[in-house]
Amino acid sequence: MTNSAPGLSGNQKRKMKSAARLYAVQALFQMEHSSQTTDTVRAEFLEHRFGATYEGEEMLDGDISLFGEVLDLAVSNQASIDQQTDRALVAKWPLGRIDPTLRALFRAAGAELRNADTPPKVVISEYVDVARAFFPESKEPSFVNAVLDHMAREERPKDF
Repeated sequence: MTNSAPGLSGNQKRKMKSAARLYAVQALFQMEHSSQTTDTVRAEFLEHRFGATYEGEEMLDGDISLFGEVLDLAVSNQASIDQQTDRALVAKWPLGRIDPTLRALFRAAGAELRNADTPPKVVISEYVDVARAFFPESKEPSFVNAVLDHMAREERPKDF
């Protein structure tokens, strides 16, 4: 469990950021599903998920700073992120009709798009990869790509 990783390679840091994004989506899903608070879910993830071993498989260590930032921004900006997501969805598919995992993903990505530290194309690519992890061999990653592209162009038009 690493907060800042000065001795790690660029590849290790990227993997930790990717893991943090996946964990943020899982945490947001858990919060919606169980009505747990941000602090409760954050503590559980930091203590039991980051770098933990389950059935002989070691979970990736995540970037704690990015995880916390995405979680906090997604929660504090949820209403406006949801409105932005709704604008990106076709009229027949309002956010409430979307799979809860995708809702959590759009909230996490929407939060990260509000922070100018990461280029929007990187945010889109990373969350499309998260969608692939949850929905292998399905159309959801393409759907996620289209929705996030729309959201990114709205949030940060100068980057396109």
